Amino acid sequence: MKPAAVRTARRRTSGGTLPASFYSRDTEIVARELLGCIVECRGPRGLTRGRIVETEAYLGEHDPACHAAAGRTKRTDPLYGPPGIAYVYLIYGTHWCFNAVTRPEGLPSAVLIRALEPIDGLALMRSRRPAAHRNVDLASGPGKLCAALGIDMRHNRHPLTRPPLVIRRGNPVADDAVEVTPRIGIRKAVDWPLRWFVANHPGVSRVPRR
Repeated sequence: MKPAAVRTARRRTSGGTLPASFYSRDTEIVARELLGCIVECRGPRGLTRGRIVETEAYLGEHDPACHAAAGRTKRTDPLYGPPGIAYVYLIYGTHWCFNAVTRPEGLPSAVLIRALEPIDGLALMRSRRPAAHRNVDLASGPGKLCAALGIDMRHNRHPLTRPPLVIRRGNPVADDAVEVTPRIGIRKAVDWPLRWFVANHPGVSRVPRR
């Protein structure tokens, strides 16, 4: 690749906002196609962006690992739609997790954004994640990326088509650069192959079991 082409590729880090129709499809398809897209969060302290390098799909009430397996509750209500809104929840009482709700309204499912490659607002991310020794570690996990970008319960149910929290088109990731493994960090349906990530990327949350 010529140097000019490299510079052009680096500039094309993000495009238009993904429409709600993008999310109104099978969760597995959305999880795969979100790789390479850009999460952008704007707050009082500034703007942060990261490229999605790892996702997991959670398929609905029949999926034992999905929160919707418990039925429609106050907590799980955002999972039931409409598609293209954020589902944000707290784990272990300390870490936020950010999901994009998928499929038509009434079919509870979502894609967990597991890891990002930081691309903008790194100084702000570092101030929020002082324990990270390298830039690539700033958002290498679902709780880490929420801390780095400032995503929390304020963003729950927020439409991902408008600020302050949006997902934009990025550079597509080729199939031969993507690996699929079972989900991690769960105790049920542990063998379902519903985790997608950019192969050999240092920002992936954990070395996968294949």
